[in-house]
Amino acid sequence: MSDASAAVYVVDDDVSVRESVEGLIHSADFRVETFATARELLDRFRDEVPGCLVLDVNLPGVGGLEVQQQLATAELHVPVIFITGHGDIPTSVRAMKSGALEFLTKPLDGDALLAAIRQAMARPPRGIPARRKAARTVFPPIVGQSPAFRAVMDRVAMVASTDSTVLILGETGTGKERVAQAIHARSHRSSRPMISLNCAAIQPSLIASELFGHERGAFTGALHQRLGRFELAEGGTIFLDEIGDLPAETQIALLRILQEREFERVGGNQPIRADVRVIAATHCDLRAATAAGSFRNDLYYRLNVFPIHVPPLRERPSDIPLLIEHFLRIQSSKLARGIRGVDEKTLEIMRSYSWPGNVRELQNAIERWAIVSRTAGVLINESWFPREVPPAVTVDHEQAADGTVNFRGYLETVERNLIGRAMMAAGGNQSDAARRLGLSRGSLLERLRKYGRSLPDDRGSDDAVGNRSAPLDEQPELRRSM
Repeated sequence: MSDASAAVYVVDDDVSVRESVEGLIHSADFRVETFATARELLDRFRDEVPGCLVLDVNLPGVGGLEVQQQLATAELHVPVIFITGHGDIPTSVRAMKSGALEFLTKPLDGDALLAAIRQAMARPPRGIPARRKAARTVFPPIVGQSPAFRAVMDRVAMVASTDSTVLILGETGTGKERVAQAIHARSHRSSRPMISLNCAAIQPSLIASELFGHERGAFTGALHQRLGRFELAEGGTIFLDEIGDLPAETQIALLRILQEREFERVGGNQPIRADVRVIAATHCDLRAATAAGSFRNDLYYRLNVFPIHVPPLRERPSDIPLLIEHFLRIQSSKLARGIRGVDEKTLEIMRSYSWPGNVRELQNAIERWAIVSRTAGVLINESWFPREVPPAVTVDHEQAADGTVNFRGYLETVERNLIGRAMMAAGGNQSDAARRLGLSRGSLLERLRKYGRSLPDDRGSDDAVGNRSAPLDEQPELRRSM
């Protein structure tokens, strides 16, 4: 059913087109608002999300296809009807592949446009409610009742009503993003978007553009102006995961936002005000990163206004049965069938396991169980949870004839071995190896430069830190990166 109160938004830089389309839509008894630029439209989205969007492809600055992509990034699922004076096939194909409802060429056929609008307004909302003013995002629940879990939620409740910057600390897979979502959901910004970015997942050369946007012509391939995550999060919250991997030059720009609440797009010179709450998270030791010079000391103190430590799953074993039940319900809903639960013996095995991959590893184990549980004779046993025993590090070659040990040399030997094993286990992926070691990517790079080819390589090659994967039988863990 359509929402009678929802508006149709029309965006076209040609005033005559705007006026004629506005009159046509009014005649069909729909509420309509018109905009000349994408910037005007996105500013209006902060207050209301329409039921349908009639969008010109060739807008000045940010084009129509880019607007649709940015709305999708912000999880604002609005039916889009593209209109254009240049109905070339490649553009229409791109528009339809990106999810457009219709693609119409000018001069517009009024009946075809109204038919498309009626179809759009009759669609049920998808994803984040698209017809409600100030719609709130519903986040997945955080499950637990242990004292360690309650301590985290107490700190969430303390800080949520403020605009203070929050730094969430914890191992990979502990649920740091869920904690950030809980803070946003309990804040006065909950009706605004929460935009997330994993700093380790973006190439260093592109991350500034992702965060702050760019102007047309700012670099090769920048054919249109693009809004960054901070502009998309205006009025809401931005969650910066793996903040320790932020490149040095981008750290300076982030520091400016935290200090002065403004930024500039890449290639631009106009300051843009930022009404955004910043929540950052990391698995690594930022104090050590500042000492090593890979993370700015002043930025660390700006981020560390209100730290929240999320404990690893091994420190909250009483939550494991609750999490198992929760994940079984999720899998039962996904597979549309009942799933056999775990018996007491299996539960004891799972309680005693150290869960190096934390809640995510447990979730993956339950998903695996949901797949195989219908097979007779299949049980969860200890083979599902490999216990990694690191090889002992010998100091014999560091020991002098008189029995004394070169302490510095011994520590360097240990560090070289750990880095070499982590790089092999990560297949040469530096970000993954850094996560395994609890370091920032910058700290790992410094150590790689320090040791160079002196890193150990069990395969007898000088390319121990190259981009090659270790054999699967050397990586039995169930973990995935957060």
